[in-house]
Amino acid sequence: MRTLTLRDDLRRSGVILLILGSAVRWSAPGGAWTEPDLHLFPQDGHRYEIVDGSLHVTPPLDDRHEGIVRAAVTTLRGAAPPGWWVCARLGVEFGPSNLVPDVTVLRPHSSGASWSDPADVALVIEVEAPTTKRYDRLLKPALYAEAGIPHFWRVDPAHPGPELTTYTLTADGTYAEDRRIAGDDLVKINSPYPVRLAPSTWV
Repeated sequence: MRTLTLRDDLRRSGVILLILGSAVRWSAPGGAWTEPDLHLFPQDGHRYEIVDGSLHVTPPLDDRHEGIVRAAVTTLRGAAPPGWWVCARLGVEFGPSNLVPDVTVLRPHSSGASWSDPADVALVIEVEAPTTKRYDRLLKPALYAEAGIPHFWRVDPAHPGPELTTYTLTADGTYAEDRRIAGDDLVKINSPYPVRLAPSTWV
């Protein structure tokens, strides 16, 4: 019986391994990028996503960004009713796209798959960074709306203190802005479940 090697796995997935001296590099697949291709990348702090079959890579983000993500997760977990899940960097798969929000909130009885079905997702949150601002404001919300995710939140950390903008999916399949929240005072948000938050405390 023949033993498959890493090189065999890569060739079978359509990604070719190139060994140049001691350096290992990847070449792109012959066609569209797909979810199995993402497993070939190292856990190096970059975020690897697929948009309509094309690869998108975000460089590692700074401590302020990561601190806001952790604080948002803590806030939402503290208010979550039984059965709800709040996860950092849990991917969402739909059609030819695999996106990784900063925060994903799953409904009860979700599948628990490593890539979530949009039907299980109640809310996604993106925390902006200089390298992701256009991506977080334009492309990703459009894709989340297309997937039917009912709530989208965007955090602007560059505001004097973090500013949270919340959006709800409308009947025409686009997001409408609900409100902007900043400052130290606790503000109640009712969807996807009731939670009180003050974005300035997330840093």
